[in-house]
Amino acid sequence: MAKKVQLEITDQTGRLDKVLSQMMPDESRSQIKLAIDEDRVLVNDKLEKPKYQVQANDQITVTIPDPVSLDLEPENIPLDIVYEDDDVIVVNKPAGMVVHPSPGHPNHTLVNALLYHSPLSTINGTYRPGIVHRIDKDTSGLLMVAKNDNAHRSLAKQLKNKTNLREYIALVHGVIKQDTGVIDAPLGRSPKDRKRQAIVADGRHAVTHFRVLERYLNYTLIACWLETGRTHQIRVHMKSIGHPLAGDPLYGPRKTISGSGQFLHAAKLGFKHPVTGKQLVFEAPLPDDFQRVVNRLREQTPGLKR
Repeated sequence: MAKKVQLEITDQTGRLDKVLSQMMPDESRSQIKLAIDEDRVLVNDKLEKPKYQVQANDQITVTIPDPVSLDLEPENIPLDIVYEDDDVIVVNKPAGMVVHPSPGHPNHTLVNALLYHSPLSTINGTYRPGIVHRIDKDTSGLLMVAKNDNAHRSLAKQLKNKTNLREYIALVHGVIKQDTGVIDAPLGRSPKDRKRQAIVADGRHAVTHFRVLERYLNYTLIACWLETGRTHQIRVHMKSIGHPLAGDPLYGPRKTISGSGQFLHAAKLGFKHPVTGKQLVFEAPLPDDFQRVVNRLREQTPGLKR
């Protein structure tokens, strides 16, 4: 049964998340933030954001759920490995596969498959070994995976410094008029729906570049480059300019192209090898179902303009 921790603010000052991490040293900062995001923290019986400035005599209740036991077992699941050496693996993840285990997805994930194939880095803890970056369950495409901790540190630093290449192909609703564009809008959890992300004034900095590849009667095929890697970034940004992704169950319209989820594919991935320093670039073709939809749209569009 979940337990409740009662705290009282006396002389502490500052943001709610920072103060709680000080008052609850056994919980990590990320765990504290997750508790706030999941509405498990009440301040004077009210929900507050992580940036809330605590006040003297504030009564804080934190609900700590029972730990969920996850058995992280290697599983003999086929992998589409694009590249591998002693330090890194580049894998082409199919749509529908979760990247790492969680309470809702305890097994059959990419991590379970990778552990059967190879040892992985340990920096990310028990349930995300080797995982340097993620893509959504229903997004297909390329991921770089670290086989040891030194490689993990190098790849993570490249992500932080924005020196790696991540290019996506997406099919969006509507016909985009301009050939290129940049969307610079901060992202955070939606105040209306905790399962969604949204553009919020106090959100995290997020920038998406896009370029039109092909225009169809009612859809556009685009390439996207990420400066930042926020949750659902491309999906929310494209919706914000009136061109949500086709097939997107969270951010797209109800009348859309049917499929296994949003038509989004991580098509190109580039990084410096963590040991040799050599620049590596990999590409993965569109999945068959995505390509079939593109072919159909091409046939339905007279005088196709690219």
